[in-house]
This record gives sequence, C-alpha cells and structure tokens, in this order.
Amino acid sequence: MGMLQNKVAVVTGSTSGIGLATAEKFAEEGAKVVITGRNHEKGLAVEHSIRGNGKEATYIPCDVTKEEDIAHLMDGAVEHYGRLDILVGNAGIPETKSPVHKMKLEDLTRVLNTDLIGVVLSNKYAIQKMLKNEGKQKGCIVNVASILGVVGAANSIAYPISKAGVINFTRSQAVTYAPLGVRMNCVSPGYVNTPLLDKLPADLIRSKVALHPIGRFAEPSEIANAILFLSSDMASFVVGANLLVDGGYTAL
Repeated sequence: MGMLQNKVAVVTGSTSGIGLATAEKFAEEGAKVVITGRNHEKGLAVEHSIRGNGKEATYIPCDVTKEEDIAHLMDGAVEHYGRLDILVGNAGIPETKSPVHKMKLEDLTRVLNTDLIGVVLSNKYAIQKMLKNEGKQKGCIVNVASILGVVGAANSIAYPISKAGVINFTRSQAVTYAPLGVRMNCVSPGYVNTPLLDKLPADLIRSKVALHPIGRFAEPSEIANAILFLSSDMASFVVGANLLVDGGYTAL
C-alpha cells in the first residue's frame, strides 16, 4: 500500500517541473491526483500519462491569479473524487531581475499575483473543503517556497518577496489550523534542473552550481520526495516547518 493510498491531492502548477514530478510521485503512492495548470494540452498529456500507468488522475484547468478559477478547481476536485485531503501550492513563475530603482511595477505585481497571492487563495479554498472532512485529521498542505525566501540575491525583488511571504504565511496559518486538523508546512528548494535553467548562460549555471556544497542542482523528483514526506503520515507531528531542500546552499 502506498504512502498516500486513496488520498485526494490537488497539485497546482503540475504540468511541468516540480509540480509534475510531485503529481507523478503522489500517483505512484496511491493518491488520486488533480492536475492543474493553464496549458490544456500539457495538462491532458499528464493526466493521460498517469492513467496510462494504471494510476488515477484528472486534469482541471486553473490560473491561480484568478480567484474564480481556484474556487472551481477545489469544487471540481471534490465533485470528482468526493473529498480533498492534500494541497501542494506549487504554481509559480520566474521574475524579471533588476535593481529596485529600475523596477517596473507590472513586473512586481505579475510575480506576486502568481507566486504569493495564488498560493494564499489556493490555501483558502482548499482549507474550506478540508474542514468538511470527517475525523480529527482533516487535511494537509505543503506550499512550495524557495531558498530565496530565506537568503538574498542580487537584483532579485519580486521572487524573494513572494517566497518569504509564502514561508511566513504558511507558518501563521499552520498554527491557526493545526488545532482544527489541517497540517501545513513549506518546502524551500535550491536550484532545480527544470526547463527554466535551459535559458541561463552556461557560465551562470556553473557559478550557481558552485554555491551548492553537494556539487549539483536538484532533480525535480528529489523535491517531490520531500513534498511526499510532508504530505504523508510520516510527518504527522511536523507543523509550520520550512524544509530546506537545497544541497547545502543555505548551510554555508
């Protein structure tokens, strides 16, 4: 029996990268997974891939910058599977880097609307569903933050603001909802081998790798393993944590 057998999980931003790896991992561990994202073609492809492996998944489109989309997503998960047990608040976009005196407001708000407000709204509507579940333990949320929520980076504005916000939002809500049966934590990855890195110059990638004592970037599946742990009963006493999965980046 899998670690998440018969649990119903929504993973936002699950058509690529960490979200995709998490959705696949959850399905392998017995969860019924709701795939979400804005790209219908990719979403349906992930659904078909997981189902093709004999596991359970369904795709529901969602733009996390739109509150009505998030409400529809959580409604759809419950309508399709009967309940909601787990949310992984993963959807996010990269920033346009600049010093703050040259920052464009639209660049700031674009990232905050997805990476911070999208997480907050996803949590809001997921918790509404979880509180209706029977039993003492009603649900679990893992929000995906970043090392840039705890350390600085030159010319980085919107991303560290959003990820630091996700971390402290999660801590605050964790102590709010733990007595009500919803357990909440964060994962903060270091740099991860995703398609976004393909756009970076080779010398910049080498310099970033050098900041990780382990000597490499993470694979998406390694971050998914940490999310799986926090989502499972193995982490039943873990509340309000920010689990750094960064190859030693923040230990220096």
